[in-house]
Amino acid sequence: MLDLILRRANLTDGRTGVDIGIQHGRIVAVEAGLAATAAAEVDVTGQLVTAPFVDAHFHMDSTLSYGLPRVNQSGTLLEGIALWGELKPQLTQDAIVERALAYCDWAVGKGLLAIRSHVDVCDPRLLAVEALLHVRERVKPYLDLQLVAFPQDGVLRSRGAMAQLVRALDMGVDVVGGIPHFERTMADGAESVRLLCELAAERGLRVDMHCDESDDPLSRHIETLSYQAQRLGLQGRVAGSHLTSMHSMDNYYVSKLLPLMKEAGVAAIANPLINITLQGRHDTYPKRRGMTRVPEMLAMGIPVAFGHDCVMDPWYSLGSGDMLEVAHMGLHVGQMTSQLAMRQCFDAVTSTPAGILGLDGYGTEVGCKADLVVLQARDPVEALRLRAARLYVIRAGQVIAQTAPNVASLSLPGRPASVSYQLG
Repeated sequence: MLDLILRRANLTDGRTGVDIGIQHGRIVAVEAGLAATAAAEVDVTGQLVTAPFVDAHFHMDSTLSYGLPRVNQSGTLLEGIALWGELKPQLTQDAIVERALAYCDWAVGKGLLAIRSHVDVCDPRLLAVEALLHVRERVKPYLDLQLVAFPQDGVLRSRGAMAQLVRALDMGVDVVGGIPHFERTMADGAESVRLLCELAAERGLRVDMHCDESDDPLSRHIETLSYQAQRLGLQGRVAGSHLTSMHSMDNYYVSKLLPLMKEAGVAAIANPLINITLQGRHDTYPKRRGMTRVPEMLAMGIPVAFGHDCVMDPWYSLGSGDMLEVAHMGLHVGQMTSQLAMRQCFDAVTSTPAGILGLDGYGTEVGCKADLVVLQARDPVEALRLRAARLYVIRAGQVIAQTAPNVASLSLPGRPASVSYQLG
């Protein structure tokens, strides 16, 4: 007897009417008409079952801190950075832990079970690092939290940042981060990329750098990051986050850059909600969209994920932990409305970031971990259109969150009384 069977599910690859059998926290059967019994069965006829949502780029040390120490009145990136600098001396470990755990609860309710979070290492106390390492252990039974050592103020620009970054890695932080465009000069930015990639290569770690989060077309640190990834044999372990300067680069230069990224095995992480609100602030009209060249990178075979980046913090006053909202925005701002492109947007918050994070056992095939989300939608495109309700969230074969179906009860003149309609 199995532990759980989901009956007559739709899968993201287009299969319908499939039964998913689960035992001991793993998927043991994926087939129509599964001839088995289970301790529990759930009828999900016609509903989409997917592996969990994955956020490849987030800042959990600052999440839910909106209004501390004051509100970002301009809504700009630079005021947000200044606010974070004001807030850091006031931070306490308990407050960071409390806010992070609250956000993890939000995430689980939205079917988001894996998050890569950058954590600022420019505070000599490494308070946020200690806090999020504690949170990582607390949430491990129900959420995978991967941490990036992030020198928010520049690893060369901020005194002691390199030593503090190394300390954070020694404490157990998973990934080497950076922010080359925030260094004092272009040369310092390139040098920071070299140093940080060499550190990652020495330690066998992944790299994820905030890279070229600028409207300046001459901010080209992604080229240096790709070169260092190739030189050091880091292919498949490096990601460039944001890459917004690429929306301002000329096409000739990009025609050289994209093949370099492909050869170097460098992935890209765009953050649609944040990129389109923080970038292009110096423009009048025409006004740049602020997001990197997602369709062009996908056409080149470069993995592209979407991240949430911020939720209710100094940089962004909105957000709810809903990765379908992120993908929905990415679809629109990227004009990705072909049938293939819309599915690629769904992949950008599920399977693609799972690959970038190196998640083990991710998927809906036999042998994968039984971490699943049942959506109130028939296919990925409908899930994006409706930002579908998460009917069931399953971790290791156990239901850990449920949401009632989204149904409207209508009483209209000339229509049958009290008729209920499933929205969509």
